[in-house]
Amino acid sequence: MAFPAGFGWGAATSAYQVEGGWDADGKGPCVWDTFTHQGGERVFKNQTGDVACGSYTLWEEDLKCIKQLGLTHYRFSLSWSRLLPDGTTGFINQKGIDYYNKIIDDLLANGVRPIVTLYHFDLPQALEDQGGWLSEAIIESFDKYARFCFSTFGDRVKQWITINEPNIFAVMAYEFGVFPPGVSNVGTKAYQAAHNLIKAHARSWHSYDSLFRKEQKGMVSLSIFAGWAEPADPYSASDQEAVKRAMAFQLDFFAKPIFIDGDYPEVVKSQVALMSKKQGYSSSRLPEFTEEKRMIKGTADFFAVQYYTTRLVKNQENRKGELGLLQDVEVEVFPDPSWISLSWVCVVPWGIRKLLKYIKDTYNNPVIYITENGFPQGDPTSFDDTQRWEYFRQTFQELFKAIQLDKVNLQVYCAWSLLDNFEWNQGYSSRFGLFHVDFEDPARPRVPYTSAKEYAKIIRNNGLEGPP
Repeated sequence: MAFPAGFGWGAATSAYQVEGGWDADGKGPCVWDTFTHQGGERVFKNQTGDVACGSYTLWEEDLKCIKQLGLTHYRFSLSWSRLLPDGTTGFINQKGIDYYNKIIDDLLANGVRPIVTLYHFDLPQALEDQGGWLSEAIIESFDKYARFCFSTFGDRVKQWITINEPNIFAVMAYEFGVFPPGVSNVGTKAYQAAHNLIKAHARSWHSYDSLFRKEQKGMVSLSIFAGWAEPADPYSASDQEAVKRAMAFQLDFFAKPIFIDGDYPEVVKSQVALMSKKQGYSSSRLPEFTEEKRMIKGTADFFAVQYYTTRLVKNQENRKGELGLLQDVEVEVFPDPSWISLSWVCVVPWGIRKLLKYIKDTYNNPVIYITENGFPQGDPTSFDDTQRWEYFRQTFQELFKAIQLDKVNLQVYCAWSLLDNFEWNQGYSSRFGLFHVDFEDPARPRVPYTSAKEYAKIIRNNGLEGPP
């Protein structure tokens, strides 16, 4: 089952989750530093990313892992506050620049293409103190940061992700309050943050387009999280409509403005307006795009998506007019009890094929990058994760079908993650790495799981062995 010639095989990490060195060499604090240092069991066993995988000092070890796999692409993120400690170009931390220059240069010297994310949940605390993603001022701050990165690294980096999973970030930070800043404002602030995230992305895309593209010839997009949704009752018209709403609020909320027409899906606008009216609001809780639509439309050069799992969706009418995001969508979301469940990830490989087909059909057959996909290792004490590898193998079969049968223009796949790392609220209790990291050992040794060895074979063969 050979994949198309030149197909990209990658793995991904993010700065806060692997680097450590939280205050080393002039780095400023980010919101996750503040959030984890406050304790209060917000994170499993009050764990922090202060040291994490130690990648700030152990990059050479990470590079060995990358070479061992034979990756063609490596996706990592820049720590905004390592480069610009207070979030602005008023003070630039040269040691931060040196660190990322070394990563980029080492990757290129080994024939590996960097895919670089500008923002992966770790806002400089100084900008959070000024209102963070709830303030319109963040759009300008992000654009200046993006321009700084394009001008510093863009001579070598040709694939950029502006913002990682803006949909997950907005909901986790502002609806549920489980990501920093850690304050829940149900039904309101997630929409406000999402609005600013979209505008910040679009603004930075235009900066690249007008100031850097001609010379650097790179591509810019954003990574959107998307699970697949299936009707709980496939014969129920109301469940089928519920699925459409679920996909609209989750994926299309960000993708439609950016890829199609600069505006939110109609069903999103109508649902939030209707619920807001029921609740006595004078206008919709969803902010409106006005003249910005022209600025937002068409601001992505490829479609980057992150798939982990699938859920069943059932229509759930919000009769009482309760406030909340799920209540706006009017759905109930749950796994099929027959699916294998690994923490929050249900193993549903066929969901990724359906999702890719949906993106192809809805967004004019774009070039697609899967910038994250993976499964947690069930037994943290064992390096033999043969069962987990089987889920990866089934996933690759579905990707092969998507490319060959559905004619999806998938060009890059990145496994999450290169290393076991700090998995946000789950701390180090959840292990998604291709390489095991011993967080009890100060040397943080990296040891390949069976999955790493098998993935290396896939990369070597550019696909699965055997006939399709």
